[in-house]
Amino acid sequence: MRLTSEFWVSALIRRADAAGVAAVVRRRGDATAGAVWVVVDRLDGAADLHVPAPQSLFDEDASERRLETVLRRASAEEIAARIASEARFDPDFWVVEVEDRLGRSFVEPPPIDPDAPSPARPDWPPKL
Repeated sequence: MRLTSEFWVSALIRRADAAGVAAVVRRRGDATAGAVWVVVDRLDGAADLHVPAPQSLFDEDASERRLETVLRRASAEEIAARIASEARFDPDFWVVEVEDRLGRSFVEPPPIDPDAPSPARPDWPPKL
């Protein structure tokens, strides 16, 4: 069973708060099924943007929320433009902003990084 968006956002904010990091809701979406975007302000003029990952990026249970990183160390203007573009398309999404110098999103599991190297493939056929 998938958690409601409102519950998931609340848990994210509490997780950040427990680490002594500020996290706030910048935009409220649909309480039950709104998509959740997470902005991580690194407090140095740069920010990261994590958005819902396409189902094709993971083969896990569809009830789990997964995010992917779409902007890394972007300016506030770039992030705002991306959010404004999405708002024209889907007005029911959430935006949570986390302020952390270390760049932690407090999202579990961590956002998927499409630019990360693929895991090593095992040799096939196996060497005996």
